[in-house]
Amino acid sequence: MTDGTPSPEPLAASPAAGTDAATPDTSTVIADATVPSDRGGRPFWAHLDSPFTAGLLLTLGGLAALLLGIALTNIATVIIYIALAMFASLGLDPVLKRLERHGVKRPWAIAIVFLILGVIGAGLLWLVVPTLVTQIGQFITGIPATIANFEKTDTYAWLEGIFGPGLNTLVTDLETFITNPANIAAVSGGLLKIGAGIATAVSGALIIVVLTLYFVASLPAIKESMMQFAPARNRPRVRELTNQITDSVGGYLMGMVILAFFNSVVATLLHLILGLPYPLLMGVLAFSITIIPLVGPVLYWIFATVLALFTSPLSALIFGILYLIYIQIEAYVITPRVMSKAISIPGSLVVIGALIGGTLLGLIGALVAVPVTASILLIIKQVYIPKQDAKI
Repeated sequence: MTDGTPSPEPLAASPAAGTDAATPDTSTVIADATVPSDRGGRPFWAHLDSPFTAGLLLTLGGLAALLLGIALTNIATVIIYIALAMFASLGLDPVLKRLERHGVKRPWAIAIVFLILGVIGAGLLWLVVPTLVTQIGQFITGIPATIANFEKTDTYAWLEGIFGPGLNTLVTDLETFITNPANIAAVSGGLLKIGAGIATAVSGALIIVVLTLYFVASLPAIKESMMQFAPARNRPRVRELTNQITDSVGGYLMGMVILAFFNSVVATLLHLILGLPYPLLMGVLAFSITIIPLVGPVLYWIFATVLALFTSPLSALIFGILYLIYIQIEAYVITPRVMSKAISIPGSLVVIGALIGGTLLGLIGALVAVPVTASILLIIKQVYIPKQDAKI
């Protein structure tokens, strides 16, 4: 140029090469990107070139998993206590919310609910336990007379005609075994193990009550803290879904307790009216068994009817018919009203959940399985199915 300014350097490529000469080769770019850098650009597993290092890490991972499994096994009882206390707090939460809607503050509502539960518990211990212990003793000592009366019935004669003289020997051996306290103690693991089991049950119940009190008091704060783990844009939706799950689980648990109470009252009244023995004991058993949804009433119906056969076949027949009628009334009239605020679960899922929970954790697992199934079903309906519907 004439002003002394240096002219720009010409391109190295000839003009005949066109624009392709100024563009880097794609294969060169890919090759440069895949070359390992000195700054640790490769993933962690790519550094495991030595079989010894890979085997060592896999062994350490297996040992860590084994230790974690052992730790979870050792604290399984504590985990069960926490789960039961959390479910109990969810069951009490609808009652507390109802009191709050009537202008009662939550601390006072908690105090009122636990005071009422404490009075009911003390009343049951004072009225029911002595009579219950007496009836249990009468049941054990009255086994020979019950068997003797059963041997005089037409049902026993019919069974003897089918099985022959061996039935008498079997019944006699069974009576001898049951009436011997040493055999009962041996089956249950001895008196020391029985005492330890009672002490463990009492201490566990106290722990669950204390944990339930803490969970009920801090349940809103617990739910809000859990919301922090969700992204900010999703928190309103997660909060709504969490409230639906907790309300549904709480309504279901409260409904199960109410239905079990109705079953207990009906069973006690039927035993009193029909003159069947141990009405109070059978009422307590009815509450304990029928609290398992759907399956519990049928199990108690079979158990109580068979047990009534030893007293009077006619009374057993009447009891079986009347209690079966109540089961139908409960299924089609009472349950829809009590469970109106709980999520509807297909009967097949209730049975499957109760079977799986009972197999894993016994009676506690059967109780907890249905609310867990309800929660999973609600998540599928509210989260998974809408996402699938949005895909076109």
